[in-house]
Amino acid sequence: EDVCVIHMLSKINPEARVFSLDTGRLNQETYDVMDEIRKKYNTKIEITFPDASEVIEMVQTHGLNLFYESAENRKLCCGVRKVHPLNKMLSTLDGWITGLRSDQTQNRQASKKIEIDEQHDSMVKLNPILDWSWDQTMGYIKENDIPYNKLIDQGFPSIGCEPCTRAIKPGEDLRAGRWWWENQSDKECGLHMEHNK
Repeated sequence: EDVCVIHMLSKINPEARVFSLDTGRLNQETYDVMDEIRKKYNTKIEITFPDASEVIEMVQTHGLNLFYESAENRKLCCGVRKVHPLNKMLSTLDGWITGLRSDQTQNRQASKKIEIDEQHDSMVKLNPILDWSWDQTMGYIKENDIPYNKLIDQGFPSIGCEPCTRAIKPGEDLRAGRWWWENQSDKECGLHMEHNK
């Protein structure tokens, strides 16, 4: 979804800052699409990494695959690898634009296209494709020849870290491949938890 936003930004403001989170556990296909986007739009993608000391402490305390042991451990891992790096990056910005879609999770249905992000010092958060469906998103990607993660073609409509993402089966919810070993109603990593205003 974010590739759609990058494509739109390239038309409006090619100098806009673009950043991505590298959790240290991503699929190769995710790195490949980052490079394709960088080359196609001649944009610098600022990569944000987790704090190494936090990762080391977490892994030494809970193990490499802690996320499979409990939802609490998975949320700890998402916090260290995603939420903390995002918070650090956002502390340098006045606002942010996401590829969030309301049909991704129940929690995201409460989102608005323009929000005041209370989680991040009341900065403005824009979700321009919030009301797009999966089919609209993929149609826009194909119509505009936008590079996308090739795992989508292998049945991965929702892509996160490699050990926490699997292909979905026909008829399954689009996020069924995320943290599939957990309760199916709680499919959030913590990046987009607070809405309103």
